[in-house]
Amino acid sequence: MTGDPNPIQDNPRDIRLGHADRGFVGKIIRLDALVTGSSLSPQELEQRLVEMGFVEGARVEILHEGTIRRDPIAVRVDNITIALRRSEAMAVIVEMAVIVE
Repeated sequence: MTGDPNPIQDNPRDIRLGHADRGFVGKIIRLDALVTGSSLSPQELEQRLVEMGFVEGARVEILHEGTIRRDPIAVRVDNITIALRRSEAMAVIVEMAVIVE
């Protein structure tokens, strides 16, 4: 059992964006703001993420991470770049991109 109180079991390639490292590229599967550690309510956090472009199917890439505790992270969502706390990024469930060589 993992330390995550809300494990993702649908697909082994699905992870929470807050767990991803710099350079990660993937696609948003869904939002799940119930277990994040954010100071915002789950409904408010989901609404803010959607307003910033974190919607199902959007391409995401982690461009940069802060030097202290790797927080915040700079995330490119489709064509915009957004700074986001890792605790809030935990609400974003993503699928790792498959790289074809």
